[in-house]
Amino acid sequence: MSQKALVTGGAGFIGSHLTRALLARGIEVTVLDDLSMGKRENVPADARLIVGDVRSGDDVALALEGVDTVFHEAARVSIRSSIAQFYEDAEINLMGTLNLLQNCAQSSVRRFLFASSMAVYADSKTPDPISEDYIPEPISPYGIAKLAAEKYCLELTRQMDIDCHILRYFNTYGPGQSVTPYVGVITIFITRLLAGKPPKIFGDGEQRRDFVHVNDVVNANLLAMDTSERYGLYNVGTGRATSVTEISNLLCQRIAPDIRPEYIPAHAGELRYSIANIDHICKSLGYTPKESLVERIDEIIENCRLSH
Repeated sequence: MSQKALVTGGAGFIGSHLTRALLARGIEVTVLDDLSMGKRENVPADARLIVGDVRSGDDVALALEGVDTVFHEAARVSIRSSIAQFYEDAEINLMGTLNLLQNCAQSSVRRFLFASSMAVYADSKTPDPISEDYIPEPISPYGIAKLAAEKYCLELTRQMDIDCHILRYFNTYGPGQSVTPYVGVITIFITRLLAGKPPKIFGDGEQRRDFVHVNDVVNANLLAMDTSERYGLYNVGTGRATSVTEISNLLCQRIAPDIRPEYIPAHAGELRYSIANIDHICKSLGYTPKESLVERIDEIIENCRLSH
């Protein structure tokens, strides 16, 4: 078991949940975060916070001191903005990862876990779950950078004799997700409805997603940390498809039954169908998604109320 872990992006949504779970297991945690999206108050007092940049050799070297397991969660997470800002996207998501890997070569790191994305896949023609061997032809700069980073991680860690596991997250939701114009459709819709505004749906709303609770994502990371397998590539989702219209209808019913969604033109670069086949992670790591969207949605709504 890991004794000391580094969580890059540990002041952010998934990273802060993961940090708390690691601390609960008695693991010493260092968080490296530039606080551009993450919040200082998200980092538990028991964790060591380094305010720094994954692109900085000095910051990364300091954060890696004594670390045996790295959870690389830090990223610029936005498919839409990656199209206009492709250079900045690649600089953080790809070059930041390479800087981290380069520094791992001179460190005590023995295991490296990389947070990848469903965006590495080609668009699916049907709303059927896709497995890890589905076509990796991303349609956004964000997906391209994530796919390249995956390949670097798996290749370079083998050369360094470091275990490596890639986790491809599908649409993660849960309490504490920051509101941005680009990420977290559930949080965006809730925030608009609480303000008395209609949810904005891009396209016809029939695009389908696999919404996975942050608790299940954290559990997948812990299982990957604990496995005796040295290298792995896993989808992290639920295997269940939900349309954007269904999400909108559910939230309107719970918050503002008189409000109807507003439909606007679709954006380039976004997948129409993205549902995870989770057979591999279930069989290899013993993963089982435990959280239900319908059962957890009231908690997310209440969390948004309290944070605004």
